[in-house]
Amino acid sequence: MIWNALILCGLVAHDPVAVLPQTPSPVRSFLERGLGDAQAYTLLRELCTTAPHRLSGSAGLDRALAWGEAALQRAGADKVYRVPTMVPHWDRGTTARLTLATATATEAPPVTWPILALGGSIATPKEGIEAPVVRVVGRKQLAELGARAQGAIVFYDEPFDPSKLSVGEAYGGAVWQRGSGAIEAAKLGAVAVVVRSVTAALDDHPHTGAMRYEEGVPKIPAAAISTKGAADLARRLEQGVVRVRLQLDCQTLPDKPSANIVGELTGTDPSAGVVLLSGHIDAWDIGQGAHDDAAGCVHAIEALRLLKKDGWRGKRTLRVVLYTNEENGVRGGLAQRDATPQGEVRLALESDSGGFAPVGLSVDAAGPLKEAFEVFGRELQPIFAGTVVQGGGGVDVGPLKERGAVVGLLLISGARYFDHHHCALDVADNVHPRELQLGAVAYAAWGRFACDLDEAVYVAEARLKAGSAAK
Repeated sequence: MIWNALILCGLVAHDPVAVLPQTPSPVRSFLERGLGDAQAYTLLRELCTTAPHRLSGSAGLDRALAWGEAALQRAGADKVYRVPTMVPHWDRGTTARLTLATATATEAPPVTWPILALGGSIATPKEGIEAPVVRVVGRKQLAELGARAQGAIVFYDEPFDPSKLSVGEAYGGAVWQRGSGAIEAAKLGAVAVVVRSVTAALDDHPHTGAMRYEEGVPKIPAAAISTKGAADLARRLEQGVVRVRLQLDCQTLPDKPSANIVGELTGTDPSAGVVLLSGHIDAWDIGQGAHDDAAGCVHAIEALRLLKKDGWRGKRTLRVVLYTNEENGVRGGLAQRDATPQGEVRLALESDSGGFAPVGLSVDAAGPLKEAFEVFGRELQPIFAGTVVQGGGGVDVGPLKERGAVVGLLLISGARYFDHHHCALDVADNVHPRELQLGAVAYAAWGRFACDLDEAVYVAEARLKAGSAAK
C-alpha cells in the first residue's frame, strides 16, 4: 500500500528497479542482452519432454545425457565430452500402497493414503506387511519407543520447523527421518517405516528421496506419505490403535554405466586454470525434475551460450558440468574429482536450488575472494541477485575441495522450492520463464567475473585457507 501511494504521488517510478542507480555498465548491458535473448525455458522444456524421468541407471537418464551433449554443442562449447562412472540402479516398480487394515464397515472403499517408496528401499513381500502403527515426532520420541516398536510400522511425523528463517534449514532439520529413519527403527525391531513427506506444503503429493541402510542392521521397507495423509493417519492414531498394510515392489538392480556431460569454452591462458558451472542432470522418476535439477543444468548451458554469443573469451577456461547421480549416490561428483588435476579448478559453482529468481551467491571463502565477489555483486543488484554470503557449495562440487577448488552455490529464492521437490509437482509448468532466465544471466555474470579475476585473489584466498587449516 505504501509503495502504491508513492507511485500515485509521482514520487517513484512504477518499476521498483528504477529507483536503483541507472549508471550504464558493461555488466548491466550484458544482463539486458541476456534477458532479451532468452532461451533457458526452451531448453528446460526440451529436457523435461525428452527425459522427464532421469533416475540413475534408467533409460531416461541415458536420453538426458545425449540431450545434454547436443545442447552444449548447440550452445557453442569448444569441446564436449563425457566423464564416465558407474551408477546405482534402483527401480520403483509399479506398486506403492498403504491401506487401513482396521477399517469399519462404514469405510468403503478401503481407506488408502498417497505414498511413494523411498529411493533405495527394499520391497515388501508380495502380500504386503500388516502391522500396528506407532507415531513419533522427533528423535526424543523415537528413543522412548522401546518395546512398542517391536513388530510395528514406525510412522515418522516431524514437520518442518516454521520458526527457521531458512526453508533449507527447516528441511535439514526434518530430512533425517527419510535418510536414516529405517535404520533407527529397525534397531528397535520395527518391520517398516512410513515417513511424512519432507515438505512444508500440505497436500496429497508424496515426496520421494533417498534413504539409507546400515551394515549389520536389518533392512526394512520405507515409504513417504503425503502431508495430508500424515495428518489423517495421526488423527486416527489419536482415536486408538491403527493397523495398516504396506505394499511395495521396488528393487535394486546391478550398477550401470553413466557419465557426467562436460562442455568448455577454452580460456586464453592455459595456466590460469578453470572456473566450473554445474547442475545435475539426473532426477527422481516422479514429475519431470524441472526445478531439481533441470533448472540448474539449463542455467549452466544457457550461461555458456550467452557468453559465447557475446564474443567473450575468458582468461580461464569456463567448464560446464552436467553431473550424473546426485540424487542417490553422488558418483558423478566423485568421478569429476578423480578426473581433475590438483589445483586446476579455481572455483566450482553449482546451481541446485530450483528455477526461481536468483538472489546471489554462497561461496566457501572468507577473505579476499569473498570480498571481490561482494564488490562485483553490486553490479547484479538491478536484478536483485548480488547478495554474497559465506557458505558451502552443493553436493556435486563438494569433492572438488579435495583438489583445491573454492566451491559455491547459486542462491535462489527458495520459499516454495520444497513444495515441488521430489514430487509430481516438479514439472516445467511450475517454472517461470523469466525467473529461470534471470538465474541463467546471473550465473553467466558470476562465471565471467570469476574467469577474469586476478590470480592474486585466488592465491591469497588459498593462503588464508591453508593458514586456518594449520591452526
